[in-house]
Amino acid sequence: MDDLAEISSLVLELSDLEVALYLCLAAREHCRIDATTDNINDVANELALICTNTFELSCVIIDCSTATSLDEFCSELIPTGAKRSAGPNNADNRVVNVVIAKNFDHVADMIQLQALELMRSKKLSTHNGFLEAPADFLFIPLVMRKSEHDQPTLNFHLNDHLIMSHFHGSRDDFVYLEESNDWLSDGQLSASSVVRKSQVPPQKGHPSIDRKALGKLQQAGSRVTMGADVVRYHQDISVFLRLSRAVAGGISARSNIYFMKLSKLLAALHGIDYLTPSIVALAAKKVFRHRIIVANPEDDRSLQYGSDLKAVAQILSYATPDTILDSVLTLEAPL
Repeated sequence: MDDLAEISSLVLELSDLEVALYLCLAAREHCRIDATTDNINDVANELALICTNTFELSCVIIDCSTATSLDEFCSELIPTGAKRSAGPNNADNRVVNVVIAKNFDHVADMIQLQALELMRSKKLSTHNGFLEAPADFLFIPLVMRKSEHDQPTLNFHLNDHLIMSHFHGSRDDFVYLEESNDWLSDGQLSASSVVRKSQVPPQKGHPSIDRKALGKLQQAGSRVTMGADVVRYHQDISVFLRLSRAVAGGISARSNIYFMKLSKLLAALHGIDYLTPSIVALAAKKVFRHRIIVANPEDDRSLQYGSDLKAVAQILSYATPDTILDSVLTLEAPL
């Protein structure tokens, strides 16, 4: 079995959250997960179980709030029991592989920027010395949507460094939690805790993804090709999003790089070595949804030339990240 067939066969056995993490770990980029008010705790616990069982990575869930301080945030990044030292290369200062920051949009902007520094440089300076993240470090802001079209706000620069977003709704499944007799959200577990593999029994028959499997997806993605017509379609989506009167910003140069990177990984995930318009459209929804800044009627340029504010507000009343993407993706796709 070749790598593409092996990858596409593996994906069929994974849940949507596992696929999201599979893509991000292969891309060595970070992602954002959106949940609802009812299931955010269950999503956090499911992500932790996926990290420890499917990917065999250490993981921590940090319960954030407006009262979370920088020292509290940094102290949660290191596994329980590890002693800090000032030495930047000390193993005790190693950050866990995956950080799930629940309600991260509630913390101060300064903490979000420190998280960005850790994502970019894999190092973070604290009062107690340096924290160092592993090569396969993954940071996951887990935020709550109050409604289907809600757009929780993160720091602009942090948000721009997240390759994709994924929404896990109340009706979506939880592979590991549903196999357990006790739903973790109903138990008396600490909201902020480190989950280790020894704490959770692996699910029988469930696939395990090691670094070799991640490398195969990464290499398969790099070999994906695209025709000139698909390249044009790819560029048109970015341009139309930038020019949309309903978009005030967020479609950055970095988002275009991520758009291409994720498109190729998704093609490999589907078992093909070329890009199709449908895969490009899927990648657009994953890459741009959390980036789109919806324009305010009072900032519309047409007001400078005599447009009525109420009329502009009525035109833009439909505008949400989802409807904006749907309207842009009505572009005629190449055959």
